Amino acid sequence: MSNTTFEEIGRVLREHQRFVVLSHVRPDGDALGSQLALGLSLKKLGKDVRIWNEEGVLEKYSFLPRAELLTKPPATAEDVDVVIALDTAIQNRLGTTVKSIGSAKIWINIDHHLTNPRYGDLVIIDESAPATGEIIFRLIKSQGLPFDREIAENLFVAISTDTGSFQYPKTSARTFEIAAELVCNGDLDVGKISQQLYESYPRRRLELLRELLRTMRFSECDRIATFSLSLKTAEELGVIPEDNEGLIDHVRAVHGVVVAAFFEELTDGKIRVSMRSKDERVDVCAICQKFGGGGHTLAAGARVRGTLAEVEERVLEQTREAVKRVYLS
Repeated sequence: MSNTTFEEIGRVLREHQRFVVLSHVRPDGDALGSQLALGLSLKKLGKDVRIWNEEGVLEKYSFLPRAELLTKPPATAEDVDVVIALDTAIQNRLGTTVKSIGSAKIWINIDHHLTNPRYGDLVIIDESAPATGEIIFRLIKSQGLPFDREIAENLFVAISTDTGSFQYPKTSARTFEIAAELVCNGDLDVGKISQQLYESYPRRRLELLRELLRTMRFSECDRIATFSLSLKTAEELGVIPEDNEGLIDHVRAVHGVVVAAFFEELTDGKIRVSMRSKDERVDVCAICQKFGGGGHTLAAGARVRGTLAEVEERVLEQTREAVKRVYLS
């Protein structure tokens, strides 16, 4: 199935009136920034727009322009013309938002995850894009959709967060060109935005990192690094789910580490697995797919039923095999 064109999506956006823009559970900056950017553009077109996420707006991203528009889905289902799912590789990762949609004429799926099965009626999947926000920028620009400072800032945050502040491998010259255009046309204060994104964490996040480092383990000649978070520790520290975003990068950044993994115990009897790789030959997406997850070659995740110890050992077994195939073959 080939990608839908921006022109086809642009036509749908203009011809219909009632929209809902969704993204995945445990949203990151790319998900929320992309939602707000496209939602605001549609609102400026005079459309009736809802912007839903299972968590609503996160404390960490409450500074985003018009963040108050990001709400939890309503208890009573609503009928819309068009549903737009952004940055969501698997449809069930939209969480409870799906139950709040009574009926919809068209589903649009825009994403950059390789494992996206292309659900929906109109689909654009570009795995070469480092962030969904980059695809939304291209859609808005190519179709002459409304664009202003608020939209620019949301897109800048989307791209900055999913590129690791423009450090990850898929960051291209085009990515920097888009960022420059957002800064210029949106008259953005990059220093202020970056401070809000990367230098405004609550103290409890640092206390969480301290506890996570106590659980740190290395294996396969220090090529694999892991840490884990139990429900008991999370409750004792009073942390919220968004507090652990990005903490995996602390072990990933250790010299010699190829794969980093974070295991988080959830209330539903599952373990949330987050994995990062620094070598494309060690595909963490392939590992996570074995456990019903997915993502990118260098960043992927899954939710696996079992105890913290059980899931950690099962995932590590697969990870060790993947590392051995590359480094010990």
